[in-house]
Amino acid sequence: MKDAKDIVQDMMDKDAFSQWLGVEILEMDAGRCKLRMTVREEMVNGFGVAHGGITYSFADSALAFACNSRGIKSMSIETSISHTSPVYPKDVLIADAREISLKNKVAIYAIKVQNQKEELVAHFKGTVYRSGKEW
Repeated sequence: MKDAKDIVQDMMDKDAFSQWLGVEILEMDAGRCKLRMTVREEMVNGFGVAHGGITYSFADSALAFACNSRGIKSMSIETSISHTSPVYPKDVLIADAREISLKNKVAIYAIKVQNQKEELVAHFKGTVYRSGKEW
């Protein structure tokens, strides 16, 4: 079975959307992933803040990498996000995904998204289905 870093790098190499977001992998381990990205001008909505889908997508990438890092192909079956502070262009975001429950077929992850000031800007929760198929 591939190790966590190889799996995530394979995923990232094929993930055009995470690449478009500018996602960088900072830390990677089984059941955990830490990412960074910088918000760009084309990511803002009519209020001049980052579209909620940007933060959501960023956290969702962290979920995907963290849950697949255990070597079993996994995909989300339920996700939710709470936006706690606005995100602006040039903000540097860090998503820290941590496994909070791991069972044979289902796992749950909490993803904290912070800005460069270490302020919480979003909290994301994801439940994933673990297919049983190895990477």
